[in-house]
Formats: sequence, structure tokens, C-alpha cells
Amino acid sequence: MPSALHVEQHFTSSEVIRDIVIGMSDGLTVPFALAAGLSGAVDVTRVIVIAGLAEIAAGSIAMGLGGYLAATSDAEHYASERRREEEEIVEKPAAEVKEVTDILQGYGLSRDQCAPIIEAFKKDHRAWVEWMMRFELGLEEPDPKRALNSAITIALSYIVGGFIPLMPYILMSDPKQALLVSVAATLVALAVFGYFKGTFTGTRPFRSAARTTLIGGLAAAAAYGIARAIS
Repeated sequence: MPSALHVEQHFTSSEVIRDIVIGMSDGLTVPFALAAGLSGAVDVTRVIVIAGLAEIAAGSIAMGLGGYLAATSDAEHYASERRREEEEIVEKPAAEVKEVTDILQGYGLSRDQCAPIIEAFKKDHRAWVEWMMRFELGLEEPDPKRALNSAITIALSYIVGGFIPLMPYILMSDPKQALLVSVAATLVALAVFGYFKGTFTGTRPFRSAARTTLIGGLAAAAAYGIARAIS
């Protein structure tokens, strides 16, 4: 009797999803806190809208640039480590053989079982370097388009997130009413975002939603309270 096919399902969070999470989380929280804080200090929605738009513009550029620099640094680090491995395989082959043996023995292989693998690596230095990059250093070759894509994704996600708390101030003239609508809309957006973030990252969705909503709400409440106390 044929056995049922066993299919393993593992979630792998893509780089795009991580960038969206980074951009959206800050985009929802920072402009929300700014708008709420200004609502406690001024009674003109025009001022809040202008300040909010300026913050979204500056924040999206800063976050996008941060993502670009981070991805560029990863690529430079990978290239530097790869050059070092290539040089060591040529200049210090005995030391590299020992490193391979130590890693393989860590997986339970004996010296005799390691020998044919090492001989294969000696005939293919490219494969040897690739293996060392992955199993010794834990590094994967980055996508050459990663830096630009990361910058654009984070910046756009920040803009989308930032307009959710700001939109009520754009559409409404009364800042107090706009604040209430902004709070409601943003808390719902934070909860939905937190839920899907938990789903995509493999954590508990409802816990992620609660944590994201709580953090965003506390940030806005703190900003509003400080602005009211100062004004």
C-alpha cells in the first residue's frame, strides 16, 4: 500500500517582505505620532498636513537611503570575504582543508568520508569557495539589484503607511475630529499590518497584531501628551 506523500512546508521571509515590514512599520508609527503630537499643540489642520507631508518626504528618503546603504554594505562584505576565501584556497590549502574537515565532522562525517569531498573541491575551486562562503561564513551571494530595490520598496512602503494617519487631516478641517478618525484608522491599519506581518514572518499573527498596535498607540499617546503639556 503506497504511503502518503510527505510535504514539508517551511516559511521563508523574502527580502521584499522584510523591506515592506521595515517601511510600513515606521511609516505608520512616526507620522501618526507626529500628527497626534501636533494635534495637541495647534488647532489648524493645514499646519499638521504640511508638517506631516514634510516628515513623510524626509522619512521615506532617509529610510530608503538606509536600506540602500545596508544592502550595499552586505554586497561589499560578501565580495570582500569571497576574495579572501579565494586567496586562502590558493595560498593556504592545508588550512582550508582542515576547515572543511572540521565542518564536515561537525555534521557527523568521518575523515574517510570527508576525503572524497575534499578531493572534489581541490579539482573545482569555484565550488570550494561557494561551499566555504555558505557553510563556514554563512553568507549567500546577494542580488546585484538588491540595493536599489530595497531603497525603493522601503521608501514606497513608508509613504503608503504615512498617508494613513495623515489623510484625515487632509480631508477634514477640524483637527480634533481629524485626530479621532486618524487614531481609529491608524490603529486598525496597525492591527491589520501586524497580523499580516506575523503571518509572513512565521510568528503568531494575533500576538504580532497586538504588539504592533500597542507600540504605535503608545508612541502617538506619548507625543500627544508631551505636546499638550508643553503648549
